[in-house]
Parts: sequence; structure tokens; C-alpha cells
Amino acid sequence: MAVPILGYGAAPALAALSLYAILPILDGALTGLHNVPAAARQAAEGMGFAPFGLLWRIELPLALPFILAGLRNAVIINIGTATIGSSVGALSLGSPILEGLSASNPAYVLQGALIVALLAVAVDRGFQSLETALCAPRG
Repeated sequence: MAVPILGYGAAPALAALSLYAILPILDGALTGLHNVPAAARQAAEGMGFAPFGLLWRIELPLALPFILAGLRNAVIINIGTATIGSSVGALSLGSPILEGLSASNPAYVLQGALIVALLAVAVDRGFQSLETALCAPRG
């Protein structure tokens, strides 16, 4: 739908991927903020936290695992979806897949799919390490 406005190339693919990523990130953030314990909010309010301080120092740190999970889902989904961007002229890892499909060459399709899958797994493991580093309990 973005091609008539943005033309062919990377611009419509990036616009579509950006819009596609909003929902999982927003869902993770809202879920995280909704799951902040009421006791933590009440204790912070009792200590005199202003609304911004409550959000910044209490709610967001407690919601961070959910926010990172939403970001992780958005990135992994977009890695797989970005391969479709080649159909509108964007140079991406989907190029070998589309070339293989148009030339009836399963080796190209497999090569492109394998690279995309390995990238998705590597990024997923990277997010797992990031979540562990940022969300681990500190003692």
C-alpha cells in the first residue's frame, strides 16, 4: 500500500516494517505497565513520588521485561517479514529467495531462507542475553 506514495525500493519496506512493529511493542509495554503490582504503586505514592517519578523510577523498571519481550517479538517478526520487501525492490535477504523462486532454483530459496532463519535465531539469543543482563535481580 505504501508503493504508490513512496515508490519502489527500501522506503515502502521500511515504512511497512515500522508500522508492523508498533503493535507488539505497544502490547508489551501496556501489558508490563498493567502488571505492575498495586502495592508498589501505593508505596511509591505514599513516599511522595510525583506521577512522572512513579512512571520513570517504579513502573517502567518493573515493566521492562514485558517491554523487552514486545521489542524482541517485533524484531524477530520483522526479520522474517523483511524478506517480502524484496518484492517491492528493496535489497534484502529476501532477494535470493525471490530470485530462486523466479528461476525455479530451490538452492537459492534454501540459501536465503537459511540465512534469514540463522539471523532470527542469533538476534533472539542476543535479546535473551540482553533481557538477562537488564532484568536479573540485583542483590
